[in-house]
Amino acid sequence: MNANSDDQAIEQVQARIASQRAAFLRNPYPSAAERRERLGALAGMMLRYRPRILEALNADFGVHPQAAGELIEVLGVAGRAAFAAEQVQQWMQPEPRPTDPGLFGSGKAYVLPQPKGVLGNMVPWNFPFDLSAGPLVEMLAAGNRVVIKPSEYTPACGELLREMVAATFDADLVDVAVGGVELSRRFPTLRWDHLLFTGSPQVGRLVALAAADKLVPVTLELGGKCPAILAADALDARNIGHILGIKLIKGGQMCISVDYCLVPSAQLGDFVRLARAHAAEYLRAYSRGQDCTGIISLRHRERLRHLLDEARSRGCEVIELEQRDDSDPRRMPLSLVIDPPPDLALMREEIFGPILPVLPYDSIEQVIAGINQGERPLGVYVFTGDQAIADQVRDQTVSGGFCHNAAAVHGAIPSLGFGGVGHSGSGRHHGVDGFREFSNMKGVFVRGENDHIDALAPPYGALASGLVAAALGG
Repeated sequence: MNANSDDQAIEQVQARIASQRAAFLRNPYPSAAERRERLGALAGMMLRYRPRILEALNADFGVHPQAAGELIEVLGVAGRAAFAAEQVQQWMQPEPRPTDPGLFGSGKAYVLPQPKGVLGNMVPWNFPFDLSAGPLVEMLAAGNRVVIKPSEYTPACGELLREMVAATFDADLVDVAVGGVELSRRFPTLRWDHLLFTGSPQVGRLVALAAADKLVPVTLELGGKCPAILAADALDARNIGHILGIKLIKGGQMCISVDYCLVPSAQLGDFVRLARAHAAEYLRAYSRGQDCTGIISLRHRERLRHLLDEARSRGCEVIELEQRDDSDPRRMPLSLVIDPPPDLALMREEIFGPILPVLPYDSIEQVIAGINQGERPLGVYVFTGDQAIADQVRDQTVSGGFCHNAAAVHGAIPSLGFGGVGHSGSGRHHGVDGFREFSNMKGVFVRGENDHIDALAPPYGALASGLVAAALGG
């Protein structure tokens, strides 16, 4: 998209913000019935456009598994909207807060979730519908109006999303802004009432800085190096198959994917043997079949090749779990990299592809110390039948999410708040946590009878002195 087109798109976004804000002021607190209607429309939209969503995913990724599109990008969003529609009336209720009757008498305090207004959503390329229409669920449940900006790396999905939204919602409620790099750069500088960005920590930092100029609150859903830890009692075919399967969702191009695996030193050979056995049974021609998502671009594929070439040049054992086939330049087999040194790029950067480093360890304490030395990940995954070990890892590491005997599944639960911490992000969406994230949680006080709050204001006299004495036990 050329600069003129981006300039036009930016002008359109600015005009849409103004029209949505005017519409918001005409109806600043939509009823529960209105919100349920909007959520129902969103769920219906995803199901109605299901075949075309699958086509658009194939167009942008080269190959995209139908089942992944159905389960994650279509049904996941529709189910999330249905769940929110069931819950939204309860979420909207005032939340009482206790007060001291000695000071406030019969006065009441509560928190009222209030819509924030006009929200922006900057969407990454890896989940074009799940991360656009998904957060839209809680944004609409909270009573807001929204402008979505799809990634320029998924043009077919972005154009379809614009068509879907235009056919389902009034533009003063939800709109989609399609553009290029300049629109991406300018989008966070606009005057939003809240901005959601999903992407890399590097770009997230720039988005946060741009939004800060207008004091726009931001939710950052970023990435990180999410470890999977296999305890000595958990190294079996089921767990290894699960880890490899999660790694292959979207070809590894998923922020909560397993980035690296930690295995007891004495069992490193067993891990490789079981991984090979799993691949021989289930992944024999995986990268040549329809279940292998294409790498988003040749540039990203080349980056992944460089990660493997560097590992080989440093003497690391690289195990491709199926025979390489270079006939499709956008698809790759799953590769294990055994015990890579920490200074390799694949150990310093989020991999975002079908490469799995496997590192030996000698104690759980060593594992915890290693995780804590790095940036805080979006997820930590531990596999063990020993609850004490699981609790130790959960409690002594800091991460956005945590799974016991599973990996990444926390991101698929509509009722469970999803987000990062520190380098992996800030804020939450999904469920009531997302509803609160996109709401102004307004504190409200209603004065009653028999209070002493006048003692708080000058001129101070006997009443104030009496309250101080009573509080201090005098």
